[in-house]
Amino acid sequence: MKVFCRVVDRQGFAAAARELDLSPSVVTRLVNELEAHLGVRLMNRTTRTLTLTAAGERYVEQARGLLQALDDIESEAASATSDLSGRLRVQVPPAFATHQVARVLPAFVARYPRICIELVAPNVMEGIDDSFDLCIVASSSGQLEGQFVARRLTCSHIIACATPAFLDQHGRPTHPSDYLALNLVHPAYIQEMTFRPEREALHAKPQGRVTVVPSQQAVMMTSHVDTLYAATLAGLGASGFPSYVADEALKDGRLERVLPGWSMSVLHLFATYPSRRYMPMRSRVFLDFLVDVFGGEERDPWLGI
Repeated sequence: MKVFCRVVDRQGFAAAARELDLSPSVVTRLVNELEAHLGVRLMNRTTRTLTLTAAGERYVEQARGLLQALDDIESEAASATSDLSGRLRVQVPPAFATHQVARVLPAFVARYPRICIELVAPNVMEGIDDSFDLCIVASSSGQLEGQFVARRLTCSHIIACATPAFLDQHGRPTHPSDYLALNLVHPAYIQEMTFRPEREALHAKPQGRVTVVPSQQAVMMTSHVDTLYAATLAGLGASGFPSYVADEALKDGRLERVLPGWSMSVLHLFATYPSRRYMPMRSRVFLDFLVDVFGGEERDPWLGI
């Protein structure tokens, strides 16, 4: 429809093709297909002139009105996004909410001041809850199953860290087998630790992995990531947590990586929403915002790998 109207306006296929950045043959084919679809000739053409048939005159008049209406609708929709309002319920892993999502929200609120973000960060996330507009979930396998749509946000390596003062006192391991000599802080469910070269960590079967089994009790155990983080910052011991948690402390020198170049595992982060549900515009703009902020790729933006 748009191509046909442009041919009429420019009185030629070649001129319309240049303006639409198409080849003349494509423009000709599209007009022919339109006439075949309608079952009526819209224009008579010779090598020098184009003249509309009676059907063509009626069609182009109505088509121009429809195209203008479509332009108006799209312009209105584009201008209305800044006026989006309402509550957006988002379920997020607690540590990701604290260390990353809360940090980037001011930029989103500056764009959409009338949207209220309700962040729910349960201590234990038992699958994807479709009562939320969006759920941010972490997967160590990179695979998700269920009746929902998932968009990748990013990935984050689990890395071992400690304070520089702690490492000055207890030494800096050079191999994963040396890690067990340190005072360790980790979740109670940890029975073994597998280190892999971080450049290989995203591969299905990473080369050079090393598994170590703690032979002594940790100085503290907790499954709460931010408690692990606080204890590590206090110099209690060495611990592993996602790069998105350690990021700021590594940058300002409060923490130092133990065994740089090795990671303990990788978390793949996705934003999901129910596939059967219409997605409100406020959900869509927030999802697009998160993908833009965190990259939407299978790489760790905090480590740059």
